[in-house]
Amino acid sequence: MANTYTQLHIHIVFAVKNRQALIGKTWRDALERYMTAIIQKYNHKLLAIYAMPDHVHILIGYNPSHLLPDLVEELKTSGNHWIKTNQFTSAFSWQRGYGAFAHSKSQVPVVINYIRNQEEHHAKKSFRSEYLEILHKNEIDYNDTYLFDFFDEIYE
Repeated sequence: MANTYTQLHIHIVFAVKNRQALIGKTWRDALERYMTAIIQKYNHKLLAIYAMPDHVHILIGYNPSHLLPDLVEELKTSGNHWIKTNQFTSAFSWQRGYGAFAHSKSQVPVVINYIRNQEEHHAKKSFRSEYLEILHKNEIDYNDTYLFDFFDEIYE
């Protein structure tokens, strides 16, 4: 539509089913490149991406002509297929659901830095703590029943 201007920055988070640490370091970069291609295919602008062994963080400049749920579904469905086709692991699936959080332009550098430093960040904080902190900071009401499966007591 003519004379329509947007500046929307969305931080997307989703997890591997049962929070299994299945995303391997040897193919993590390739998965990130694959997801980047999907993001760009729909004219979103990738600002940062990082795949931890059990979850993914993505920051995009969002194109509102493409629905966010459709983008996440494509990332998860195609990513799942790509992982299995390349035989990285046969037991791979994503958990249902995702988190999506809007950020102002002034917050973008901080969020990019946060995403790029995930390994360092998770050496100090569990994914559960991180995710709940994001929900609280964004004042999002949630039901524990519908959160990702967290098994932090196993790892801590």
